[in-house]
Amino acid sequence: MKSHAPHTNHSNKISKIIPFLGITLLVFTIIPFYYPFQKSTVVKSSLPESSTPPVTIIEHSDVNLIEINEHEDCDLFTGEWVPNPEAPYYTNRTCWAIHEHQNCVKYGRPDLDFMKWRWKPDGCELPIFNPYQFLELVRDKSLAFVGDSIGRNQMQSLICMLSRVEFPVENSYTSDQNFIRWKYMSYNFTVSMYWTPFLVKSEEADPNGPTKTGLFNLYLDEFDTKWTSQIEDFDYVIINAGHWFSRPGFYYEKGKIVGCRFCQVENITDLPMTYGYRKAFRTAFSAINSLKNFKGVTYLKTYSPMHFENGNWNDGGDCVRTKPFRSNEASLEGMNLELYMTQLEEFKVADEEAKRRGKRFRLMDLTPAMLLRPDGHPSKYGHWPHENVTLYNDCVHWCLPGPIDTWSDFLLQMMKTEGRRSYEQRLQSKNKKVGSSKFMFH
Repeated sequence: MKSHAPHTNHSNKISKIIPFLGITLLVFTIIPFYYPFQKSTVVKSSLPESSTPPVTIIEHSDVNLIEINEHEDCDLFTGEWVPNPEAPYYTNRTCWAIHEHQNCVKYGRPDLDFMKWRWKPDGCELPIFNPYQFLELVRDKSLAFVGDSIGRNQMQSLICMLSRVEFPVENSYTSDQNFIRWKYMSYNFTVSMYWTPFLVKSEEADPNGPTKTGLFNLYLDEFDTKWTSQIEDFDYVIINAGHWFSRPGFYYEKGKIVGCRFCQVENITDLPMTYGYRKAFRTAFSAINSLKNFKGVTYLKTYSPMHFENGNWNDGGDCVRTKPFRSNEASLEGMNLELYMTQLEEFKVADEEAKRRGKRFRLMDLTPAMLLRPDGHPSKYGHWPHENVTLYNDCVHWCLPGPIDTWSDFLLQMMKTEGRRSYEQRLQSKNKKVGSSKFMFH
């Protein structure tokens, strides 16, 4: 992983980091701090019915097939995207949970093949998501998404994937839509979103800052109690973070400034983006490991790469491809690689500590698969072309329906594997006790 030394030459510094700082403005202008779901109506498309692909129905009887496939021990996250003519499994007409800026079909995207792919791991199969199976598996349980708008993007996708069975009812404990909670009444299953783009305690110091995208104080060694105090009773926690760390900010540790990210203040050391990113994940993982009563499973969803081509976010960069890459056609590099490797390194340390404490950390390693999907972003199809709005091409978030619906395939398979693993561990523990009793008896 590359490292960056502090820079003193401002012009040189700006030229090197502007591509990554710029993405913050994209997030800031395209995605508001919160947005409510449209609970009472189905999103209506302006396109003719013929342009909306039919939805594939999965039979309820398949709920009895909750089992692990024969090659469950293969690496689910190494493979290729292959055609899936049966997709999508919902449309923008049938699911109200799609945020407008990811509603690509509604806003006129002409090609629809980006929805018709599935992930094929090398050496095994990843079953297509079955909403009945999922809801039976999570009956009487709870799931929390902890992170930024990519996490929220995933939550919306999951709600849409489950919409063939049931829509949830909002059951929030606060009016703040950054901390929204949904409940599937028939299954007593709760889904919550905890908005924490930096994972640690933070505050906005200046709404403009040196790049007009805000300047933040990040307390890298302090928990963000808005989520760490809320998740102890959850059965599953999915954590993510990434693009917000390109924003300018002051880094605090033990209450004192230790450096900054492009703050442009004299006598304060400019540190690489990965410095704050590493410390934030370390603190977030430490927070989870410190929860005495937390018995759930923590999934780290790895970094979701951006796909700007032919320019940066603010000078014409776009993502106009219409099909996935093959695995030999793309490779992680630059900041995408650095952030990904930072996550893996911190996860490994946290996982070892979790094992000592009897907790469970799991890696949802989606970066390799999502690197291959430059075709799945909204680009300019997040608003009407005649709207007088200042929005840049979005090559960060994902269209719905779209590639990240496959994240539910991964999640269900990992949950099923977790269930089998827990059963085997309980069985082994029981056998050890029986064996120990027999030995003492004799």
